[in-house]
Amino acid sequence: MTFTPHGKHLIAGDWVAGDETFTSSPASGEAHSFSVGTPENVNAACEAAEEAFWSYGYTTREQRAAFLNSIADEIEARAEQITAIGTQETGLPEARLNGERGRTTGQLRLFAEHILKGDYLDRRHDEALPDRKPAPRPDLKMVQRPIGPVAVFGASNFPLAFSTAGGDTAAALASGCPVVVKGHSAHPGTGEIVAEAVNAAREKHGLHKGVFSLIQGGKRDVGQTLIQHPNIKAVGFTGSLGGGRALYDLCAQRPEPIPFFGELGSVNPMFLMPAALGARGAEIGKGWAGSLTMGAGQFCTNPGIAVVLEGSDADAFVAAAKDALGEVGPQTMLTDGIAEAYRSGRDRIAKTSGVREVLSSTCDLRNATPYLYETTGENWLANHELGEEVFGPLGLVVRVKDEDEMRKVARSLEGQLTCTIHLDDGDTALAQTLVPILERKAGRILANGFPTGVEVADAMVHGGPYPASTNFGATSVGTLSIRRFLRPVCFQAMPDALLPGDLH
Repeated sequence: MTFTPHGKHLIAGDWVAGDETFTSSPASGEAHSFSVGTPENVNAACEAAEEAFWSYGYTTREQRAAFLNSIADEIEARAEQITAIGTQETGLPEARLNGERGRTTGQLRLFAEHILKGDYLDRRHDEALPDRKPAPRPDLKMVQRPIGPVAVFGASNFPLAFSTAGGDTAAALASGCPVVVKGHSAHPGTGEIVAEAVNAAREKHGLHKGVFSLIQGGKRDVGQTLIQHPNIKAVGFTGSLGGGRALYDLCAQRPEPIPFFGELGSVNPMFLMPAALGARGAEIGKGWAGSLTMGAGQFCTNPGIAVVLEGSDADAFVAAAKDALGEVGPQTMLTDGIAEAYRSGRDRIAKTSGVREVLSSTCDLRNATPYLYETTGENWLANHELGEEVFGPLGLVVRVKDEDEMRKVARSLEGQLTCTIHLDDGDTALAQTLVPILERKAGRILANGFPTGVEVADAMVHGGPYPASTNFGATSVGTLSIRRFLRPVCFQAMPDALLPGDLH
């Protein structure tokens, strides 16, 4: 059965239309009209979310786990419709959308399983010591408690896994926090059908209507109102550095500042050690090209920089990467705006002094084609703009003259989501000098791999020092992400009847 969007917001269990509408810009198929969000919509959703918190924030872990599993069930029940509308709106292939849907439902089920174990609560108990000298100690119990309603901004590049019912929403709901989502206008129909799934699960379990709301479209006043609403206690965001920084500043300027968990951008550099470069440089170059162009390069973990020691082995690596990239044809980007930003980033790199073009191509409209450039370590260190993200399939090779300059390049990096080392047995000594540097730069360090593809697991960290993210003590992927929406509360000499259920 074909899904035809009705174009309304979901606000506290009701589908609400607006006076003003916008039209979607699908990569293929029919465009649809959607209501434009307003500050009044935001206020209604946030007020309902606060009211919902007084019940949802005190549900049992078993109740929330059942809710998360039901959301996953409802999404899977709409699988074909979600894939159809998602591919139309974004231009992403069916296989990619099917995989992303599986990732979305998988993390919902993983979070359900995780909270049932209870370890994330970090429960601690210091028993009373009434006879301790010189002063007695009272009974102390500590547990992590949900913070309140959370705002989530949908991401352009992941219509499922980082949007309406994606990682931020799943983590907040797992913790006991109601969610208000500002949907991304790049895929409003996908957001709508996923919101239907969440709402169906909410109704099944008889939860308060304010537990989940979706507001479509809207101008800047919608995002600003959402962030500044006094009922909102934290924000989850995946997007551009400029947009994320503006929202971060709004969070800090509130009368009550709140945490802004923004995943903003990264160039995800790779460092090729000399033995690995000599033994399999061509193989690494080919693999890099595949990672660089996956999904038209529209991944926040896209490895845009390769750092190599200059010489013939570097020549072979670059030649292999060039050949592999040259075989990649035009790919449809998520939006016209993203395609234009990609071309602007290409022009910025190409016009930087000391940068040489290795592979050029032609892209226009909503298409992206690969580009490859190279520069020296010295030029990299002198031009800060070379370390700024280009969102798309563009690679830059940095040729350094020696190991010391490679370490200088590593130390010059801003915060990254990932850093990668390609090494063989003979490279251990050099790699050992790089790892302490990269540990301070990135949330995830890889050996002999490519960072595109982020496993949803207990040990995963998807975050890093600014500007990769705005809170490098947190992760937006994996079970640890739930902790972002909790805070520790200590109960001193508290009767059992007054303690939260998780402390009984």
